[in-house]
Amino acid sequence: MRKFISALAPAAILIALLGCTLPATAQSTVQTPQQNPTNPPQPPRTENTLRIVSYNVRNCTGIDNRTDIDRVAEAINRIAPDVVALQELDSMTLRHNKYMAGELAHRTLMHATYAPAIKLGSGGYGVAILSKERPIGVKRIPLPGSEERRMLLVAEFEKYVVLCTHFSLTESDRLTSARIVLDAVAGVDKPVFLAGDMNDENDSEMQKTITERFTVLNDPRQPTIGSDDRAKCIDFIYALDNGVPYSVPERRVLSDEIGSDHKPLWVDVRIAAAEEDIVRTKPWLQNPTNGGVTVTWLTNVPTHSVVEYSTDRQNWRRAQTILDGQIVAGNKIHKVRLAGLDPGTRYYYRTLSREITLYEGYRKEFGRTAISEVYSFRLPTAGQDDFSALVLNDLHKGKPLTDTLMMAARGMEYDFVLLNGDIVDDPKDEAAAVDFLSYLTEKVDAANHPIILLRGNHEIRNAYSLDMRDLLDYPGGKTYGAFNWGDTRFVMLDCGEDKPDSNVEYSGLNDFTQLRLDQVDFLREELASEAFLEAGKRVLIHHIPVYGQGDRFNPGLELWGSQLATAPFDVAIHGHTHRRMYHPRGTVGNNFPLVIGGSNSPRGATVMLLSRQGDELRLKMLSAYGETLHDLVW
Repeated sequence: MRKFISALAPAAILIALLGCTLPATAQSTVQTPQQNPTNPPQPPRTENTLRIVSYNVRNCTGIDNRTDIDRVAEAINRIAPDVVALQELDSMTLRHNKYMAGELAHRTLMHATYAPAIKLGSGGYGVAILSKERPIGVKRIPLPGSEERRMLLVAEFEKYVVLCTHFSLTESDRLTSARIVLDAVAGVDKPVFLAGDMNDENDSEMQKTITERFTVLNDPRQPTIGSDDRAKCIDFIYALDNGVPYSVPERRVLSDEIGSDHKPLWVDVRIAAAEEDIVRTKPWLQNPTNGGVTVTWLTNVPTHSVVEYSTDRQNWRRAQTILDGQIVAGNKIHKVRLAGLDPGTRYYYRTLSREITLYEGYRKEFGRTAISEVYSFRLPTAGQDDFSALVLNDLHKGKPLTDTLMMAARGMEYDFVLLNGDIVDDPKDEAAAVDFLSYLTEKVDAANHPIILLRGNHEIRNAYSLDMRDLLDYPGGKTYGAFNWGDTRFVMLDCGEDKPDSNVEYSGLNDFTQLRLDQVDFLREELASEAFLEAGKRVLIHHIPVYGQGDRFNPGLELWGSQLATAPFDVAIHGHTHRRMYHPRGTVGNNFPLVIGGSNSPRGATVMLLSRQGDELRLKMLSAYGETLHDLVW
């Protein structure tokens, strides 16, 4: 990328030039004015947009000839911009013994960058840029002006460049200035925006010259100066046409403002993300049931996302999510189901995410497309009963613990991963949930090995708990259910929380009664089903143990105990207690062996490998340090 502007000049030099970059601080003694109830705030911006304002403030002197800095600052605060291009500002002149740009910066809590065009006594008169970010570089380029000298102020930011100017009243000067602007931005590959009082209307020769490389973003039909039949648009905001995709979801003029003879105008610009910035997470596979698998990933920006898959890396088929006839697009959480897959066939897949920069009723605009690397998976072959599954529980969002357990499990080969509850505990928001879930899925290589996450009681807690469904795909769409891997039948139960719904911790927001009763019916049907009865092996997965709980709250035993008492499971796998344990059949009232995984600390944590070879079902439990704790065969 071309370095557009050299580093900021030392402050002393800038002050000597009367061009300053002033940070606004919360400690400022100048207070932000209160909102005028007759002038409501402008509409909130679309996500991932840059709001740019251009405003010729005429030294904050309104059409009533009253100089009022607060009034102009209030107009800017109503718009809530990221960048403001200001024209006609004094700095320490006899007529206004103030640094006007700095005064506005204090009131809007922005940084001020000033460029004098004319020297007035010991002060100056020129243009300024207010910005939320401090510029990383500033450049001042003199422009011609027969009646008074003019200036082009250039501020470079991390991801874009803004130019502010006030063109001459003389047509030949404006044409020359337009060419100087074009020369100034030649070869720049960052997004570039030009804003200012151009002293010319949209169909002029100057506009024809400037739009050789720039596109007008505001609506020229909206006047920025004058009234009635004398109203016209001479203030503009442009974007450089240098190959950077962008959209403009909103553009307005505040026609009711009286703080200057000009009206402030603003645009929201959505700059297309770079290809490498589109995707937020690697994909992970989940719900590998009924001849299909779900591919899940997240993007940083709204996209139209699809999955391409094939058996040979060449003849790609495409899958996308369609809901009630509409292709799901403009979202950032993506779940695409690949269905009708052939058993035993290795499939290759990749995700494609095309950014949607504008999604309106009759207009859609797109940015770049991010394509993932190619991953692969295989569902079990028909008649193939052997498998291996990695089993983890009670990680409690522990990244170091996850690293330690996966180090202990190195060398283990597995077909899929069972995450047996309290994995993403107490998810307070999407960021917290995604942060750990994406970390974990990378560690277990879920892009190539499907996961099935069973809800634990800690997944139920905190504000994002209900929204966890956006990230997960439960077999059958419920937090309990059953599925086959080969002819091994897995049955999953979910008893909800580990305390009564009336517990003060839940604030009256839990009621698991019906969920537990529904599983009474589910168990009755499942234990009598052909899939269960004809299975070669049967595994019960449930986060909270049903047996061995003593006098603790245990609705599962109360409601499901009579059915489980005769259910022919080969083993039940649990977590929750933070105490690894093995209960052989009949030792705690159990009709089948129970294995309870360990805690969320390295001292007591465990990782398990459940495998099937022929008629043998085997579970190997390792400590966090790789020590074999149990090696059980049924």
